[in-house]
Amino acid sequence: MSSLFDPVTVGALALSNRIVMAPLTRNRAPGGVPTALMTEYYRQRAGAGLIITEASQISAMGQGYLDTPGIYDAEQVAAWRLVTDAVHAAGGRIVIQLWHVGRISHSSLLPDGAAPVSSTARAANAKTFTRDGFVPVSTPRALHDAEIPALLADYAHAARCAMQAGFDGVEVHAANTYLIEQFLRDSINDRSGPYGGSIANRARLLLEVLQAVGGAVGFDRVGVRLSPLTTFGDSAALDSDPQALMEHVIARIAPLGLAYLHVIEGETGGARQPEGAPKLDWDALRRAFPGAWMVNNGFDRARALAAVSDGHADLVAFGRPFISNPDLVRRLRENAPLNPLRAELLYGGGAEGYTDYPALETGAAA
Repeated sequence: MSSLFDPVTVGALALSNRIVMAPLTRNRAPGGVPTALMTEYYRQRAGAGLIITEASQISAMGQGYLDTPGIYDAEQVAAWRLVTDAVHAAGGRIVIQLWHVGRISHSSLLPDGAAPVSSTARAANAKTFTRDGFVPVSTPRALHDAEIPALLADYAHAARCAMQAGFDGVEVHAANTYLIEQFLRDSINDRSGPYGGSIANRARLLLEVLQAVGGAVGFDRVGVRLSPLTTFGDSAALDSDPQALMEHVIARIAPLGLAYLHVIEGETGGARQPEGAPKLDWDALRRAFPGAWMVNNGFDRARALAAVSDGHADLVAFGRPFISNPDLVRRLRENAPLNPLRAELLYGGGAEGYTDYPALETGAAA
């Protein structure tokens, strides 16, 4: 039986344990550029077998929240290089999550006040974080089919920028009802043509993104995140048949040789079986994917240990526990108590609630 604390090779990545730091938006990158504070934040958490960075937009049009980082220009690449160097010097491995929010955005965040783009021209029932606080998202415009090649080029460019910045790989964000999932779900995707209608057509964009990104950096350095039951971004956004959708998607990506598949089991940051959502056969989906299977959502120490030892997962991602416990791996290994989270300090701000959580060794800031 494998243990949560055993090393594992995931695609091209050799990991020291199976504990993953999940992507966590913290809104501390003014102008889209990572800061020295972010370098320290990630360095502190390098004990994770793998760090997945906060979601980072692939282009200026991909941004949806204030002060989130990007990975598409030289300044961002140079700033991220300081992060990856620090994590590697501390013995860690780190990939960046590639993000396009689609319609979960506001025109004030986009170049020249442009409308967000999506699979649809319908607005989401959602809010986003701007300089004026949380405001309703803007109404999007539907991407034209002829614009898709440029979008794919943006993904490939961002992936190449990630390699230039020293990342060990990339994760394609196809979850949480952002752009790719706006194409995947029939509750959002109301278009006709090659990217709308059937499951195969709705899955086309994800598959083309993975081909573009894998072609740029190598498929064994690419992961993908899926969230078939989450309604984050729109409470009415569930697909009508998430099991069939996921079975098709996984069958199509299985031959690509991806490093891992990262699934959110249930509502992102919420119930593992959301009310009104169908039950998914997670184990059947897991058996259909030949690469490493990463699970996420509400895992504590006992559940994570069991998930790996029982073969339910190869890797377990932890989100909020990593925010308040920079030394989470040691705490899990020793079954030590966890620091409480200061939720009011999650988004924006400075070092407080970010790099000042105490480590187990001394009780002082890590």
